[in-house]
Amino acid sequence: MRQFIDRVRAQLPELFLLENEPMSRHTTFGIGGPADWFASPRRDELAPLFALAKAAAVSVTVLGNGSNVLVGDGGIRGLVVEIGGRMNAVRTEGNCVVAEAGALLASAAAAAAHVGLGGMEFAAGIPGSVGGAAVMNAGAYGGEIKDILRSALVLGPDGEQKELSVCELELGYRRSCIPQMGYTVLSAVFALTPDSEEQIRLRMSELNRRRSEKQPLEYPSAGSAFKRPEGYFAGKLIMDAGLSGYRVGGAQVSEKHCGFVINRGGATAADVRQLLEDVRKRVRDMFQVELEPEVKMLGSF
Repeated sequence: MRQFIDRVRAQLPELFLLENEPMSRHTTFGIGGPADWFASPRRDELAPLFALAKAAAVSVTVLGNGSNVLVGDGGIRGLVVEIGGRMNAVRTEGNCVVAEAGALLASAAAAAAHVGLGGMEFAAGIPGSVGGAAVMNAGAYGGEIKDILRSALVLGPDGEQKELSVCELELGYRRSCIPQMGYTVLSAVFALTPDSEEQIRLRMSELNRRRSEKQPLEYPSAGSAFKRPEGYFAGKLIMDAGLSGYRVGGAQVSEKHCGFVINRGGATAADVRQLLEDVRKRVRDMFQVELEPEVKMLGSF
């Protein structure tokens, strides 16, 4: 590993690189042990960094805004590559917003509103990055990324860039073909609709009001803990199972919205994982419904 790092520093001298970086600093849960090495590259540094890691057989974990992940207390071995603040440019072109993968959805939605482009209001309060949203086909309040995404520029495992249409990305409920194909999102193009900036901002304000009233935004979390089972709502099942406020250590089922698991303070990844398993078992036993975690688990538990 040290030889690999020496090569990285020699070939990419301006790369932002940290050793033993706590992942609790890079997840919205505020939980996670250290990454052996943590890099936040510029766009031009990404392909050579991946090539160096591949040549040295170093494991690479790609991270966005950390808003939909739980990192184990043992941290992550190898190299964590954050697609974030050094890849976050946003611009508008006609009726489109073009955003780099590290840009926050809120920033892309704000840019759209500023020039009177509607359709992205639902995404303004989602705390994820553009790249992560494409990977997961993020959605809220009846809208999904696939509704507004025209295409995404990705970096393939062979180091080649390719533009993929929304159809080629195979977007479904909280899924895409991106992980299976080994792609890394570089940027995305959103096709929007001209509208009044005032009306767009009113809709954004209303959605943000509803979000703050119904979701436990005052606590660290990873958003919805479980995917929506067909024919049901995960939060309603959890509430009906009597698990509102259920705690394991510092982790708790939110009393405000039972679909959220929150960090009440000092929660460990082990606490959260145990709580998720307890919830799944109770719901399965009571209602014969299998809840599937929406939160992605990374690293060593």
